[in-house]
Amino acid sequence: MIPNSLFPLVCALLANVTAQVAKLFTYYYRTGEWNLRWVLMSGGFPSSHSSTVTALSMTVGMEEGFSSTLFAVTAVFSAIVMYDACHVRYYSGKNIELTQQLIKDLRDMTGLTFSDPIYQEKLKTILGHKVVEVIGGFVLGLLIPLLLSPLFLI
Repeated sequence: MIPNSLFPLVCALLANVTAQVAKLFTYYYRTGEWNLRWVLMSGGFPSSHSSTVTALSMTVGMEEGFSSTLFAVTAVFSAIVMYDACHVRYYSGKNIELTQQLIKDLRDMTGLTFSDPIYQEKLKTILGHKVVEVIGGFVLGLLIPLLLSPLFLI
């Protein structure tokens, strides 16, 4: 048996790894191609941010009680992380995408050349998540602690 004190940590880490590996299969389902880089990338379905913080909150609730102060703290922390993943990071990626398109359009329409190396950088546009990706991570984060609880002394 694994000590109760490690239950939140183990569940949170396992939820994160499970979500990251699941992205590989989700990408394959969408495109028909295997891309191992998805195991390390942010964005995509399910959200590993959501699964990690949800698993952490769920395990704290299971251990300390869902009316405890510690659960309240982790629940608020989880809500902030999921909001950030779904809104702030998602729209940051959209801003990068828009900026890159504007630069391309300026080059194509005016023939301008941008000599500063910053214009040559390839920036990642998938930073955050769509709502369904966050919900998928949330559900995964609920399931992992429920499935692992028999291994712990709860």
